[in-house]
Amino acid sequence: MDALGITYQQLLTQLVSFLVLFFLLYKLAYKPIIGMLDSRAEKIKNSLDAAENAKKDAESTAEKIEKEIASARIEGQKIVSDARDAAAKLKIQLEEKAKDESEILIEKAKVDIEREKSAAIEEIRKNFSGIAIAAAEKIVESSLDEKTHSKLINKVLDSSLKEN
Repeated sequence: MDALGITYQQLLTQLVSFLVLFFLLYKLAYKPIIGMLDSRAEKIKNSLDAAENAKKDAESTAEKIEKEIASARIEGQKIVSDARDAAAKLKIQLEEKAKDESEILIEKAKVDIEREKSAAIEEIRKNFSGIAIAAAEKIVESSLDEKTHSKLINKVLDSSLKEN
């Protein structure tokens, strides 16, 4: 080794210097660097786990939202169907009510017409009896009593109403 220019003393000194430097670097630099790299690796692992959890949460949330949308859609269709049914029932009820009211009005009108007809016939009888008495008095030149006259008028009116 002397031929290479290396002496044992230099080699031993350099070896001791290297070992002291290695020990100092191991204690002062290697452990903090490894600790820093380990903490960095732990942070990266935690971040990846958090990202995976967030992805799973997002997927489950998306599924929940889709289920809720489907449920809301079904419920909306049910509400629309119920509203249509209620509208149809209300329409039928209103039609029946209108029909009943129109029948009541028709019956009332018939009763009113019949009453007016009776009143008109009675009025005609009253007026006709006076005219008939006057005409009969002139023709017969004598007066008929009221009772006989009323019977005669009713008989004539009944026969004329039957003809119509």
